[in-house]
Amino acid sequence: MQKNSFLFIILSLFTVLSWYFLASPYYHRQLPQRVAKTQNGVTVSGDSARNVKNVAKYVEENINIETGKYKAILTNKGAAILSWSVKEKNGQIVDLVAPDSVPVMANFPNEIYKIVSKSDKKVVFEHVSRDGWRITKTYNFSDLYMHNLSVSIEKISGVTFPEIVFKWGPGLCFGSNAKEIEENISLTKISAYNAAVPNKIEKLKNVSKSAALYKWTAIDNRYFLAAFIPANFSDFDKIISSRLDKKHPYSLTFTALIPEDINKKNYSIDFYLGPKIYRYLKTYNLGLEKTVDFGFFGFLGKAAFAILVFFHKITNNYGWAIVALTVGIQILVLPLTLKSSKSAALMKNIQPIIKDIQTEYKNNPQRLQAEMLNIYKSQKINPLGGCLPIILQIPIFWAFFTMLRNVYELRNESWILWIKDLSAADHFMRIGSFNFNLLPLIMGVGMFFQQRMTTAASDPMQKRMMYIVPIVFIFMFWSFPSGLVIYWITNSVISTIEQYFIMKGNAIRVKRV
Repeated sequence: MQKNSFLFIILSLFTVLSWYFLASPYYHRQLPQRVAKTQNGVTVSGDSARNVKNVAKYVEENINIETGKYKAILTNKGAAILSWSVKEKNGQIVDLVAPDSVPVMANFPNEIYKIVSKSDKKVVFEHVSRDGWRITKTYNFSDLYMHNLSVSIEKISGVTFPEIVFKWGPGLCFGSNAKEIEENISLTKISAYNAAVPNKIEKLKNVSKSAALYKWTAIDNRYFLAAFIPANFSDFDKIISSRLDKKHPYSLTFTALIPEDINKKNYSIDFYLGPKIYRYLKTYNLGLEKTVDFGFFGFLGKAAFAILVFFHKITNNYGWAIVALTVGIQILVLPLTLKSSKSAALMKNIQPIIKDIQTEYKNNPQRLQAEMLNIYKSQKINPLGGCLPIILQIPIFWAFFTMLRNVYELRNESWILWIKDLSAADHFMRIGSFNFNLLPLIMGVGMFFQQRMTTAASDPMQKRMMYIVPIVFIFMFWSFPSGLVIYWITNSVISTIEQYFIMKGNAIRVKRV
């Protein structure tokens, strides 16, 4: 048995060595018919010896680029991006290159490129392959967020071009805690602007699409965007959106196959790396601003945002701008609010009579219904009168809600006292690992007093709801951005004041007819 095993090992070794020296394509490429010269330790032969300029070995090196808006780290290994950190106004740094995606925008990531030139405005990489082609990558940087990458592929021998691939991801920036990371993964998406259908944004999920279909493609989350705009989108073959599973964010990949009959090919692609600032994105006239999510009632959300920006110019504070906008919305819907509040006041006034009727006719449903309709008719009350105005207000409130939750302009913007970021929960104080948020509690107390004004004390169900609803809203709003809670508190305060005067004006003792 041992003898057979030994013979098997010897024969296997002989077979592998024979294949290597006699059949291996790699071996034949290293032993050409005519050796011309050796360049920096690399043997070049035939036509390649005449045409390839210095296939050299270079040391891996990082390049730092920094402006007032961002800080980028590039590497000559794959001519890739290792880090791209956006500088926010509060001094916070947000790296758009997620840890699991380093590096991004690499071409032939195992190759070390020559650094031809470097500055804060421009970095040029070059790589000459042993197969006889040259790739030159040029990054052109701006002081803001829109940049350009140009790539030149040149054939200097008879070897077929390799496939060109550009990849960003998976994902963008991550949060600072488990909840933010989980939310970021769920919000990260691939958006593509359809070139044939104006104003149409497609969401690409685990698909491979023709690149010629889209004017630009982006990977984005709630506040940040990495968008890629080819100068000629037909240069690329495929756009691939992919992710491992639901626990991982999406990656965006561009691929390009160069025809064999072409000796040189140039690519140019603009790329935006930065925050989703709606007004700024709109200036490019590319539709990039459509990546900002204004929700189902987007046209109302955009109108509300325009007014919010107007009030910000006056107050120079987005917190007070939210308060002013909320007051403006309340004035706009005042006729509906008055009708709703008046209906609620009248319903409260007739509750003692309703209770007597329910007690008297509890065993006669038909008579009970007739008597209740009679009391509504005699007092000119529409039981749905309080609901309909609220339903009509829902689109306005929902549009405002979505806008405040998603616009970058509120990020890191303070209001007063302890409220330092309108896009995050207010974090009044920290008790151990628990964040104590004061604004939702203030909101809940305000809702309690608001409901108490309209709740009939004699109705046990309404009394229970008077306590339950504010508690439910406290838990629901606990982790919401403080800008949203400010809106709701302001809305509740104004509604309470309105209801107080309406209740006082309609506090009439109703008698049963």
